[in-house]
Amino acid sequence: MAIRVVTDSSSALHDGEDGLTVVPLIVRIGDREYREGVDIGPGEVAAALRSGEKVTTSQVPMGELRESYRRLLDEGAEGVVSVHLSSKLSGTVSAARTVASEFDGRVVVVDSLGAGMALGYPALAAARAASKGEAIGPVAAAAQAPVNGINTYFYLDTLEYLRRGGRISTARALVGTALSVKPILALDDGVISMIEKVRTPSRGLQRLAALAEEAVGSRPAELTVHHLQSEKNAVALAEWLTKRFADQVTDVRVSEIGAALGAHCGPGVVGVVACPEA
Repeated sequence: MAIRVVTDSSSALHDGEDGLTVVPLIVRIGDREYREGVDIGPGEVAAALRSGEKVTTSQVPMGELRESYRRLLDEGAEGVVSVHLSSKLSGTVSAARTVASEFDGRVVVVDSLGAGMALGYPALAAARAASKGEAIGPVAAAAQAPVNGINTYFYLDTLEYLRRGGRISTARALVGTALSVKPILALDDGVISMIEKVRTPSRGLQRLAALAEEAVGSRPAELTVHHLQSEKNAVALAEWLTKRFADQVTDVRVSEIGAALGAHCGPGVVGVVACPEA
């Protein structure tokens, strides 16, 4: 068996897709614990957030990673490339590297510096390389190759969920709410930063479209529009991008973000991930 690729549930990909093994992050609602994509989905998290319940997340457990690597190797895999959520947002990369050290070089970990399809695209690139029979080094290199070229932008309907998750201060969130500020965020070099503020959802979508247009430029690319409980806006943006880049973009996905990312972004989020083709 060739090299196998592991990623985590924040990738917006499903277990078995393109031969991937997807391991779940942990989502807690109150004192109840769930595995993302196994026991809980985005709808349940959105409902919990709207009702005011405390929602927190944590990294993929080391035991889950160890079990997955061992199973794949026991099934005959020559090695495993494990591609994960930005190390600057989660401890999953650190946990994976600790576990990988137990497998004598047969497991290589790649930090995607991304989330959502900014992780998904590197994982899929690795899976494609693995399907061609590449060795562990080239498969890991295939995952690493698109990382620095991916652009990710998100529009949030409210700052409240970032505040609850400790991503911004209470004072800043209250001021933003009072002024009806809706932020546009970028995920750059693995870190989330606010790049501008808008007043209305329509303006937020317009800015996302413009930022995606700038990111793609004249290059061939793949695009994903993410959302949580905002399918209408996501589809409208995807349709615009499909028409705008009809000759450049091979695929525009529309994907609801998972429970873990949704817990921090909240219902109403819409995002776009642009990945230039190699």
